[in-house]
Amino acid sequence: MTTTIDEQDANNNDLVSKVKVKHAELEQMKERFAKLLLGEDMSGGGKGVSSALALTNAITNLAASVFGEQHKLAPMPEDRKRRWRREVGWLLSVTDYIVEFVASQQAGKDGSNMEIMMTQQRGDLRMNIAALKKLDAMLIGCLDNFRDQNQFWYVSKDADESEKGVQRNDKWWLPTVKVPAEGLSEESRKWMQYQKDCVNQVLKASMAINAQILGEMEIPENYIDTLPKNGRETLGDSIYKSITVDFFDPSQFLMTMDLSSELNVLDLKNKIEASIVIWKRKMNQKDSKSSWSSGISMEKREQFEERAETILILLKQRFPGLPQSSLEICKIESNKDVGHAVLESYSRVLESLASTVMNRIEDVLYADNVAQDPSLLAKKMSTSARVRVATSEDNDETPGHSPGQTPTESMTLSDFMGWSVDQEQEESNTKNGDSSPKQVEENENEKYQSYSARILARTKNSYMEKLGGIGLRSPTTRH
Repeated sequence: MTTTIDEQDANNNDLVSKVKVKHAELEQMKERFAKLLLGEDMSGGGKGVSSALALTNAITNLAASVFGEQHKLAPMPEDRKRRWRREVGWLLSVTDYIVEFVASQQAGKDGSNMEIMMTQQRGDLRMNIAALKKLDAMLIGCLDNFRDQNQFWYVSKDADESEKGVQRNDKWWLPTVKVPAEGLSEESRKWMQYQKDCVNQVLKASMAINAQILGEMEIPENYIDTLPKNGRETLGDSIYKSITVDFFDPSQFLMTMDLSSELNVLDLKNKIEASIVIWKRKMNQKDSKSSWSSGISMEKREQFEERAETILILLKQRFPGLPQSSLEICKIESNKDVGHAVLESYSRVLESLASTVMNRIEDVLYADNVAQDPSLLAKKMSTSARVRVATSEDNDETPGHSPGQTPTESMTLSDFMGWSVDQEQEESNTKNGDSSPKQVEENENEKYQSYSARILARTKNSYMEKLGGIGLRSPTTRH
């Protein structure tokens, strides 16, 4: 009898705890929606932002708090996983009430059919929300797959140098990766590559959806008012001449640009996007006598725009963690479409998480390569040393660098962030170190042409055309 009473007390305590948790969640949900309704201005002073921007900020801040500490290939803690699913579900529920009218057939009592108008969720939301939820589940499922792995492990950044593992990049705050002395097993290596391919598909799909939504957002007038009247003034003479030459190689164009810092890459992206807006505006106003008219033919301007679009795609592929451009920020801040706000922010945070997981997988694969070929680590250290020496010698002569710049700042953004960009180029330069100038030039031209051919082959097909089975539209434009 005593045992039964104890069990009843335990059950009652569990029930009370569950009720308290549900009540706390309900109060939290009320607070979140109240903040959205007031446009993040809880004082009620009428200084809040639009509902669309409030939703964008809510999803972005939620993702930052949930995924901000995902430094390892390991399952997310269950409490964080539940919080993400619960709170992102609250924010996505807003789209259930964004509807459109569709024709439908209704049978009358007398057996006759008549056409009536019914409401259903807006088409783009119905399609893309389901796809993004699937991508979300795939990413979290990928992290869950690393639950029982024992082929690699992490060592704290505070450990002794002798105990630390391999660091692929200069992110000293991340834990280092260690693998067995002989490297990963063949089965584990193939499994890791399969996980990387899956995450890569998620990354491409989320990038495509985000680009599609940003492309559908209207360009604000306040952004257009800040633009010059021609593309040459926006790009500058040097970049303009490089884009408008008869033979244009996008990869060689990027090789000539100063991409040594994130600020420089973002500045180039801003210039390219501004020039695209100007050229499109001139084409749309070709018959008017506005100040946007120009003597350049329509065919030429369309060709320049296609080249600029290709450059934007390459920048997005090479630097997936690049901050938003001025045009993107202006679009998001001026956007009043709640549906677009949800799709843009949800796809953006999934793109960011997929990029993070991809980098963590590449860290493990790099540690495996070093275990099989320790000379890779020595080559990396010697390369870093050469960069530091070159920086100290050329610091006062290199354009765009201040005299007090640190060695790290002179490295390319790819080196600093750990992105594996154009590793073939380093190997080619090493092989050609003792070659004649003519042979080096021939090898460089061959390298540029082959690399350009691969890039152009990739850009001919949209991201979504490579993702059979997801069933989403291809983005008509990147921006």
